[in-house]
Amino acid sequence: MQTSHNILITKANGEQELFNSEKLFRSLVRSGAEKETADEIVEEIASKLAEGDQTRDIYHRAFARLKDIKSHMAARYSVKHALLELGPSGYPFEDFLKEIYIALGYTAKTRVIAQGRCVEHELDVVAMRGNERIGAEVKFHNSTGVKSDLKVALYVQARFEDIAAQSGAHTDNDFTNKFLITNTKFTKQVEAYAACVGLQLISWDYPAQGNLRELIEQTRLHPISCLTTISKLTKRRMMDQGVVLCRQVREHVDVIDSLGLSPQSVTRLFQEIDALC
Repeated sequence: MQTSHNILITKANGEQELFNSEKLFRSLVRSGAEKETADEIVEEIASKLAEGDQTRDIYHRAFARLKDIKSHMAARYSVKHALLELGPSGYPFEDFLKEIYIALGYTAKTRVIAQGRCVEHELDVVAMRGNERIGAEVKFHNSTGVKSDLKVALYVQARFEDIAAQSGAHTDNDFTNKFLITNTKFTKQVEAYAACVGLQLISWDYPAQGNLRELIEQTRLHPISCLTTISKLTKRRMMDQGVVLCRQVREHVDVIDSLGLSPQSVTRLFQEIDALC
């Protein structure tokens, strides 16, 4: 496989970078594609690249080819983009993170009220395991080109400091780990600031170990927004009824019944979920 091409492509934030076929190859293999198949897709896409092509267009081409082969491979490949659909409120993304913590052995809740020294705060996710108590603030974005910047980190750190100031009277507020989690990326300023103040970060690919992509692969939890056999509207209706994980679909027959799907559509949906999970 040719591992690099001297063609500049345009990222979602407008920046340009050289097309990296090895990076595309790895993402295809992670989705479940055989190496030979991934190689063929990469070479096909690379042969049609033009200077300035958008990364989202490259993604759509690869997604379409995977969907032609197996829908569950396309679903795995689309997880990063599927997270963008866990909005617009961001609540489904918070619920998805709660399920990840539960799968990792924590007890977890979303939207928890914590008393600070000055005011009350609503924490997006609180997770507990043994003596470990995690407080997490979640920043959801609906575009890959948007990064969580320094003002977000400053705001989150200020909230945790106010909560910690009250922890002498309310020990439940004494978090052992403070997190800021986003579904996209952080700026370098945020990474530097967080390291300085002890605020832990999780984004799609940060840190190098324990990032969002790895946590999803480790727990094998997939958001229903990555499914390819039902429409966006259907997925939205399911999320509105509290279903955020693919594996939750079979547990909520009442939700499936309320969608008015044909028996054939339900069969295809379950087949995709079984292959994915």
